[in-house]
Formats: sequence, structure tokens, C-alpha cells
Amino acid sequence: MKVIIAEKPDQGATLASIFRTKKRQGYIEILPNDLFPDGAYMTWAIGHLFQLAAPERYRPEWKRWTLNTLPIIPERFEYEIEKAKAKQFQVVKELLRKPEVTEIIHAGDAGREGELIVRNIIRMSGVNKPIKRLWLSSLTPKAIEEGFRRLLDEQTTRPLYEEAYARACADWLVGMNASRVYSLLLKERGMNDVFSVGRVQTPTLALIVRREREIEQFRPESFWEVVASFVIGDKRYEGKWTDENGQTRLKDEEMAKKIVAFCQGKRAEVADVRTERKTYQPPLLFNLSTLQATANKLYRFSPKKTLDVLQSLYQKGIVSYPRSDSMHVTKGEAETFPAILQKLSSFPAYAPYFPLPQPSILQNKRYVNEKKVTDHYAIIPTEQVVAPEKLSDDERKVYDLVVRRLIAAHHQAAVIDYTTVTTLVDGRARFVSKGRQVVEEGWRAVIRPHEEEKDAALPPLERGEAGKAAAVKVKEGKTEPPKRYTEGELITLMKTAGKFLDDEELEKVLAKTEGLGTEATRAAIITMLKERKYIEVKKNLVYATDKAKVLIEALGGTILASPEMTAKWEQRLSEIGEGSASPAAFMEQVKKLAQKVVADAIAAAPNWNFRGVDTASIQRTRKKKTMGEKLGPCPLCGGTVIDKGTLYGCDQYAKTKCSFTISKRILGKSISAANVKKLLAQGKTNVIKGFKKGGKTFDAILVWDENEKKLSFQFPKW
Repeated sequence: MKVIIAEKPDQGATLASIFRTKKRQGYIEILPNDLFPDGAYMTWAIGHLFQLAAPERYRPEWKRWTLNTLPIIPERFEYEIEKAKAKQFQVVKELLRKPEVTEIIHAGDAGREGELIVRNIIRMSGVNKPIKRLWLSSLTPKAIEEGFRRLLDEQTTRPLYEEAYARACADWLVGMNASRVYSLLLKERGMNDVFSVGRVQTPTLALIVRREREIEQFRPESFWEVVASFVIGDKRYEGKWTDENGQTRLKDEEMAKKIVAFCQGKRAEVADVRTERKTYQPPLLFNLSTLQATANKLYRFSPKKTLDVLQSLYQKGIVSYPRSDSMHVTKGEAETFPAILQKLSSFPAYAPYFPLPQPSILQNKRYVNEKKVTDHYAIIPTEQVVAPEKLSDDERKVYDLVVRRLIAAHHQAAVIDYTTVTTLVDGRARFVSKGRQVVEEGWRAVIRPHEEEKDAALPPLERGEAGKAAAVKVKEGKTEPPKRYTEGELITLMKTAGKFLDDEELEKVLAKTEGLGTEATRAAIITMLKERKYIEVKKNLVYATDKAKVLIEALGGTILASPEMTAKWEQRLSEIGEGSASPAAFMEQVKKLAQKVVADAIAAAPNWNFRGVDTASIQRTRKKKTMGEKLGPCPLCGGTVIDKGTLYGCDQYAKTKCSFTISKRILGKSISAANVKKLLAQGKTNVIKGFKKGGKTFDAILVWDENEKKLSFQFPKW
């Protein structure tokens, strides 16, 4: 008899679905069959059943957050059961301890986290029985059966468990100490909140804050361009004045006007026509990050939502493993494509793209490359195809993206001609016109590019043709600040974080390990930054909060805010996963780092400067309702201003109709109770950053105008 342990209940049900079964409480009994002559028990975790023990489990004095108890460094790490999941662990443990059970099949997700989840359960149950490993990249009935027939020896994947365990302990050690020391030191500066610090989340946050500062410090500058409309025979087109360096923008409006006056109605001659033909190969197949970025751009799906939808499709057996970091497949997968595509061709949504220009890509190394497939191959539709209209709207959108990538890979390259025309006005003023023309649509018929290029086709022009500048005008513009990241761009930012490192070798390491985080964790990191009030996402754009700015300012140039630490860790963790490095030696280095983090923070704290940040508003969200909290005397009637839930207002309103109120949100900025208290006591708040009006952002102090009996803005003098 064997016990099979899956990572989640629905995964367990899918794995058991190819057998005759009986449902039990917390497990499924698989009846005797060809693969399991004596039958088997299919049970599951519920994600992580165990978590690393809280500090007080090691020493009671570590429960209180105080500087004198830091650093916290356990001699040996322990796990504890999550209370809500204790019942399921009891089910698994009883099954594992049954005398008739002679073997365990580890059926967690095929990655390091899945390895850790199931092995922890086995270890904590106290049993020592032979283990085999089920390793799958899709959950189709065929793949499940083949997986059970070719189970791996548990030693094959044990190094992945050691890697995951080392990562979990190291993250706990640095995160626990860094979060406590910065939270305590910032509390001394009046910010009573928890400042979570982590190996991946904090360097990611530092990059977001860096962009936020670039936007805040940006000052727009006016520029002028000269645009001319040319008429040559029956041909019309536009061009921009360009200097000898190829620049179109002028900083002097008068100069722009002089160029207009010079060119108006003058003779125009085509001085040069150049056409460059570019060939664009079909895009690679999806890995999780590229799919998340695409779904965010097209549908504004958050990375977490895309992963959740993809997981649902995977559980249904219609797409391959979702957390893949590869954009390639092996020959084995490529051999299944013709049959998959044949089934897809029967659906109206995809029928127009068939017959395929390339029936097979088996010999195309752009897609089929064994060396570029790690634990899992690219995300592809399985042979268990489904009509898109049978899926929910969100599932249909994600499934359609995956399907179209596969179809596009079997289409020809797209070919586009880019034309640049140089026109001289009166033999001196140079104007440049750009146009594009699609020669071969190719794969673009299947996947329309997200943003069409702006240049339209130019009329056919030849050198020496002449006409006149029919209309010449000045066009004014302003330089624009760097763009905010979208959630999808955050995924790409995390993957390419190595480019922000000065160390070339470490940059290569991060490129090799796919940047900050993994395919499986990036969505969770972004969700965590939102939940911990470090970022806000508005209309798919990411904003860093004052809390984020404070933390990154406090961290300064420490390694915690740089991708450098992650690069070094991922290099060592990868070596542990390959069995070539010692987890114990790695942990000794991490313990020394935890000590240094605490010492460096305490030494730096006296020099912290949070000028321009509304530190008073950074307070822990209270668990109890703040309704009725007294904030100070009412400046209109002498009553008491209280928290009324949706606003701050006078408690005498019911008796006297006193109209004093302060909105909890003014021009897009939350107004904290702490700032209201200061306003009522001193007549003005701290500087509040980030008010927004007419597309512009500004910083101001809220002031109570005693004469006008109303709130007004006072602008700080930096």
C-alpha cells in the first residue's frame, strides 16, 4: 500500500481522477488497479501546513520587540503547525503511520517549494519509509499515468528540498531581524508601524521608490518643433525640421518661428529616400513572467490574478505547469503539437489561421531546445484542448493567449519596410519624414501587436522630386517625466534587476537566476507590497507610499536595498540545489549578515533625514474601530472633533448643526488622524506629499485659516 501526498486538495483530486476511487475525510482511497495492485491513499497538504516557529518558541524574551534582544539567531530552526491546518496534518500522519503503508509518493508541485511542503510533512510525521517522487509538467490523464509509471528516486530531488529549506531559514533570519530593528528605530521617530524587510521585496521596493523620486524631482521643460506639410504633384506628406545632429526639438520659440517664416511656401525637394526592410520572427512561447506581463498589458490582470487563472487551467488539465521559467520545449513536446493544433483548428476562433504555413517546428531551435528547458518546459496548451467559449471569461482570455502563441510559432516571420525621407526646403532647411509599410503580415495575423507603430505609410517618393512647403507651423510640447511602472512591468523589472548592479559578475548571476524572486514568487511579492501599504496601484499604475519612501531612505545604501544580496544568495542556493554547496556553510554566512544588519541600522539611525515625507501619517492600522476617537477641540464651536468613519467632524452636529468637517481624503491624499490632531492643536499639519490636481502633483501643509474659518494650503519652502 502506498500514500500519495499532493500539494493541494484539487491537485490530489485531479491526480486520483484516472483511477476508480472512494472519497474519504481528508483523503481519497484509490482502489486496486494496474499501477497500484494493492490500492493507494491519495491525500494532500493545503499549501504550507508548517511554518518556521515564532521567536518566542526558542526564547520567551524574544517575543517582545526590543533592541536589546537583537539579533535573534536560533541555534537550530524548528517548524510549527499552522493551527487552521492541524486537522489535515492529523489525517496525513495517520495514513503515513498505517502498518500496511510501505512507500510514500511525493506528488507536490515540481519545484523547490513543492519539494519543501511535502518533505516537511513527512519529516514532521516522524515516519521513515521509502519515498518516490512524482514529477509532472501537465495534469492530463496521459501525463499523470506516465508520471506514475516513471517515478523518480527521492534522492534525485532531495537537493531541491535542501535549497528550499536553506532559503526559508535564511529569509526568516534576515527578515525577522531587519524588520524588527527598522520598525523599532522608526518608532522612535514617531512612526508606529511594522516595517517589513525582505530579501526580494525590499530591493524590488527600492526600484519602485527610485522611479517615484525620479518623477517627483522631474521638472518639465518646454520645447518647440517645426512641422511642415509638403505637396509634390498629387502627393502629400508631413515632415519635422531636423538639425544636423538629428534633433527635432528647439528650446527657443523665436528660432522655431523664424524657421517657419523662412520655409513657408518655399520650394521643397526630396533629397533622400531610404528604405530598410526588417524581419520579425514570431515571439517565443510563454513562461509565467511573460504571460503575466502580457495579460497585464492587454487586460490589466494583476500578476497574481494571471497566476490564479493559469493554475485553474492547469488543474483542469488544459495547459502545462504554470510556474515555468522556460520559453522552450523539448522534442517530446514538439512532437505533440500537430495533434494539438489539429484539434484547435476545429474551433471558429482559430480556424482562420489554418492550414499552418509551417506544419511542424520540431527542427526549429528557436522553440525546441533541450538545453534551455530546466525543470519545466514553456506554458503550452495540452492535448486536452477545450473550446474557449466553454471557459469563464478570465480563463478564456488567458487560455487564448497561450493558444495563440503556439499557433503563431507555426507562422511565417512578419516583414515591414521602414522608409525615411529627407526633404530640403529652399535647399537649406532639412525635414525628415518616417513611414512604415507591412510587406508580409506573417504571425501578426495571429497576435496583433499591443501597440501599433505610429508611422503611417508614405506616398511613393523619389529623390529629386520637387514641390512646395504648403503649410508650416510651430508645435509646442513639454518634456515628460519617467513613466510609472504597471504591475506587469514590475514583473519584467524584477526579472531584469541585475542591470542596476555595478558588479558585472553579479549582474550575470542575476540574469542567470532570472533576477529578483522566481516565476512562482514574483506575483506574491507584488501582492505583499500592496498588503503592507508600501505601494498603491491606481488604474494599473504603481505608486510608492510615504511608508515605502521612509524605509528605503532609512536603508540607504545598505545591501538590503540592492539586488546584490539576492544575486549572491541565488547563486549559492542554486549551488545547494545542484548538490555542489553546503547548506550549513551558507547559513553561517547568513547569521553573520543578520548581526551586521542590526548593527548597521542602529549606527545609521541618528543620521536619518525624512524631509518632505508625511511621517506622522505612518501609523499601524488599528484592529479596533476608530469610530468616536477624540482628536481635539472644534475650531468653530469649541466642541470635540471625532472620527466619524468616513470623515472627521464635530460631535456637536446633532445638537447645534456645527458644520466643521475634514474629509479623510483630499485631492487623492489620505489625511491621517495624527495630522488632524496636529492641525487642531497647532493650526497646521505636517507636510503632506502627493496631492493631485489637474494631472499635477504637489506637496503642502493643511492650515486652519482663523479669519476665513476654513482649511487652506500652505506650500513648504524647501
